[in-house]
Amino acid sequence: MAKKPYYITTAIAYTSGKPHIGNTYEIVLADSIARYKRFVGYDVRFQTGTDEHGQKIETKAFESLSTPQEFVDEVSGEIKRIWDLMDTSYDKFIRTTDKYHEAQVQKIFKKLYDKGDIYKGKYEGMYCTPCESFFTSSQLQDGCCPDCGRPCQPASEEAYFFKLSNYADRLIKYINENPSFIQPESRKNEMMNNFLLPGLQDLCVSRTSFKWGIPVDFDPKHVIYVWIDALSNYITGLGYDLDGNSDPNFEKYWPADLHLIGKDILRFHTIYWPCMLMALDLPLPKQIFGHPWLIQSDGKMSKSKGNVLYADDLVDLFGVDAVRYFVLHEMPFENDGVISWELMIERFNSDLANTLGNLVNRTISMINKYFGGTVFGPSESEIPEEEELDEDLKKVVTEARLKVNDAMDKLRVADAITEIFNVFKRCNKYIDETMPWALAKDEENAVRLSTVLYNLVESIIVGATLLEPFMPSTSAKILKQLGSEKRKVTELSRFGMYPRESKVAESPEMLFARIDVKKMLDDIAVKFPSKEEVKEEPKPKKQKKETAPVEIPTVEDAVKTQISIEEFDKMQLQIGEVVECEEVPNSKKLICSQVLISGGRKLQIVSGIKNFYKPEDMVGKKVVVITNLKPAKLAGILSEGMLLCAEDFEGNLALLTAEKPMPAGAMIS
Repeated sequence: MAKKPYYITTAIAYTSGKPHIGNTYEIVLADSIARYKRFVGYDVRFQTGTDEHGQKIETKAFESLSTPQEFVDEVSGEIKRIWDLMDTSYDKFIRTTDKYHEAQVQKIFKKLYDKGDIYKGKYEGMYCTPCESFFTSSQLQDGCCPDCGRPCQPASEEAYFFKLSNYADRLIKYINENPSFIQPESRKNEMMNNFLLPGLQDLCVSRTSFKWGIPVDFDPKHVIYVWIDALSNYITGLGYDLDGNSDPNFEKYWPADLHLIGKDILRFHTIYWPCMLMALDLPLPKQIFGHPWLIQSDGKMSKSKGNVLYADDLVDLFGVDAVRYFVLHEMPFENDGVISWELMIERFNSDLANTLGNLVNRTISMINKYFGGTVFGPSESEIPEEEELDEDLKKVVTEARLKVNDAMDKLRVADAITEIFNVFKRCNKYIDETMPWALAKDEENAVRLSTVLYNLVESIIVGATLLEPFMPSTSAKILKQLGSEKRKVTELSRFGMYPRESKVAESPEMLFARIDVKKMLDDIAVKFPSKEEVKEEPKPKKQKKETAPVEIPTVEDAVKTQISIEEFDKMQLQIGEVVECEEVPNSKKLICSQVLISGGRKLQIVSGIKNFYKPEDMVGKKVVVITNLKPAKLAGILSEGMLLCAEDFEGNLALLTAEKPMPAGAMIS
């Protein structure tokens, strides 16, 4: 019989930088759901990937002296490396720079334009550059972005708009008729009360103020805005073709069974995306789950706070499966989960090393000690009357599968893991109740002892099988040591499947060695200094109130007196190569560069760019220099020229450099 298809996706990760553990949580969560669905018999398609267009990418590429494509290639590769490190079993990794995706996005945009769902207009409102989002004044919080809290800028820009209002009533009706469409319930209420019921504004879906995006093919000065581009990945990754030549995978797996996303992008997935699908005459996804955030004990992770944790660093300390356990077990269904070093160490020692690791270790050790590594169990003629302790253990073990399944059907992954560890805890209690070491002292108790050890092995195998979607490597190690295969889902409610006279490992493998708490915390303090010890990134300049609207990303012109070409010609602009650079003592902003101009001539130049460029990063840069500026002293140091920089509306600086390789001393005219 053919398996029922199940299509699960994550949000595609934005390629602005390395993902922290909060970002990584989502891919691990999705992987655990995908693995469980495969285990219970579904034909699973699990898709993830990277979102690679936008103004922020263009800016970061410029700052790193690379092309946008080179920049996203590197970051996308790093994201994929982290996903693979975490042992995630995705079937498709899509990139929005994939040519097949770009071609379909252009077709989608054109179709919606031809239908009249997209029209050209002008946007005037407030714009957040980090989030690449427009907001009305009423949506701002104290004049700042409601998502990231940073200042927004007045903006005016020609743009294409998507008529969300055409589909609002239909979407409201759909949500009311499908109560599980948006989960958890609180997220649904938020979308309905804050956005849908008050009335939808048309959505800006193109930009002209940057170039790194998919061009509108019939109006190339516009690039298609991130949400039509990024959201379409869920169908283009299945081989959707608007012209009717879709891959069989699209017919097989769409509509998606589950879009798994962070709560911060819920609006885009539960309002914009469904309206787009309605406009394309495509069915809506069956469920969208907005998971909470995994935060540090001192708040949401951010580089400026110095509290960012990365998955590969945690793996180096604890191992892959331990990190998977932390992020899955510590995340509540609705509220944000908290992660801290102390909590991770406590969970490692109590849950992994003690409850699970020690259980497996001592069970195998007792089988080797008392029966030479063979799990005999009683023969049919020897089976004694079942004791109450045995009955209770078997009840916990055989009911675990249904409890785990119920939790997973509700996407309560942490609850599912708790049910599995209840099996292991019951096994430990069973050992304390039956005291195998005491039974071993009297040969008359041999049958009872073999029964106890058999029951333990059988129970651990059931628990390890259920554990596989969450801790796949640990599950495999346990089963291998017990000489067992992973059980089929239909076998988990039956007790006694383990073949008698099977062999266990001669020497148990230590699954999780207990951590020396003080030593670990001391090591962590050195490797990961607290936020007080971390130098904060420069904060963007606060916008002034009542500034005139500006075009994005340009800044308001500072108008100066006009000069003649003769006056301009008095400035001598050349390419200079930085050959030495150091910080200016007792200065928060200044660095001092030795800049080679031509003929071996060097200029000493003091610049206020320390917050944006480290001295060691300056060496080797080819920069634009005013070389005939009258020398002046800055912080007591002679400066003989000026490095030219551009400054954006957030106060960020970027050195001016030549487009092509040029020798030091080349004249600029």
